[in-house]
Amino acid sequence: MTSTSVANSDRRTLGWAGFFLSILLIGGCSALPDKPVRPAVYDFGPGLVPKATPAPPAAGVALPPLLLADIEAPATVDGTAVLYRLAYADVQQVRPYAQARWSMPPAQLVRQRLRDPLSQQRVVLSPAEGPAGWILRLELEEFTQVFDAPDRSVGLVRLRATLLETVNGRERLVAQRRFTAQRPAPSADAPGGVRALTAASDAAIDEIVQWLQQVPAPAR
Repeated sequence: MTSTSVANSDRRTLGWAGFFLSILLIGGCSALPDKPVRPAVYDFGPGLVPKATPAPPAAGVALPPLLLADIEAPATVDGTAVLYRLAYADVQQVRPYAQARWSMPPAQLVRQRLRDPLSQQRVVLSPAEGPAGWILRLELEEFTQVFDAPDRSVGLVRLRATLLETVNGRERLVAQRRFTAQRPAPSADAPGGVRALTAASDAAIDEIVQWLQQVPAPAR
């Protein structure tokens, strides 16, 4: 075999090797997993324009300062997952959406939302800002999207509020009440559930603000 034939044979061999290598590389690239999809992150919105301005207290009545404690929540709603229940299948099972998250735990979102209307009527303090005559403690008992049919659901929010008065360094119970609100979801998915839960939270917050206005100020 001449040197020219050998060279041509080597080039053909290299050409076929390159072809098969390209096929392997293309196949390998197509077999790579897709980039993970980041969950959508939700909150209650900017809150720059309140849906309704709380009614001012009666003329000449000054509402006492209020310490708004951190809102407690059970483990089921203490994370950032957007949760739902299937009432038509197993209402006791809480399910998380795979690709939806709250920007922070719902209890913190509710507290932020509640502080705004309260601050329009009185001084509102955080636990780190010092003591106050009145203390509002809240427990977020339920915060889920509940489906009663595959295409129909509501956002359900349930809060238990306890109002305390500090007397001589001790806390005395002033009033206690449970607030429940639900609003229909515009769609049977996570975005619909987020909108419904936001609306239900606003409704519950409106009731809490009105309830606090009706509690008589402590006698001094």
